[in-house]
Amino acid sequence: MAAGRPANMGHMALGEIAKQLAQQALADQVAPSQPAAAPPDSAGAIMVGEIQAMQRACKEDEELVVLVRSGTETIRVLELIVPSWEVLVLAGLDETRCTTRVVTAPESVQLVCKVMKVAPPAKPGRIAFRLPKAKPGKA
Repeated sequence: MAAGRPANMGHMALGEIAKQLAQQALADQVAPSQPAAAPPDSAGAIMVGEIQAMQRACKEDEELVVLVRSGTETIRVLELIVPSWEVLVLAGLDETRCTTRVVTAPESVQLVCKVMKVAPPAKPGRIAFRLPKAKPGKA
């Protein structure tokens, strides 16, 4: 009987852990974590806000093309990753269609943004944004 009890307790503990993980996954889907609030005068936050506003203003047959030049490379930005408001990661394609990333401080980068028409049947591309997540216990 004593031999069965520890196995049963282990099974209960494992079941409880699985239940807690399932509850956390459900909670994350119902209330996903909010992006971390940026300081109001943060260069990173201002740049991201401007790019998002320009993209929202695009019509159904338009796309926002964002280019960054770094050295001899010109990169079309497809994703803007913001691990913190002091660092931007600009991910996209170079002239030879190789995936390229530029890691930079917002104050050190100059972006060229232009709205371009997209001819049917092509669909306009949209820049993806990955913003910093709020840390637990902070709003």
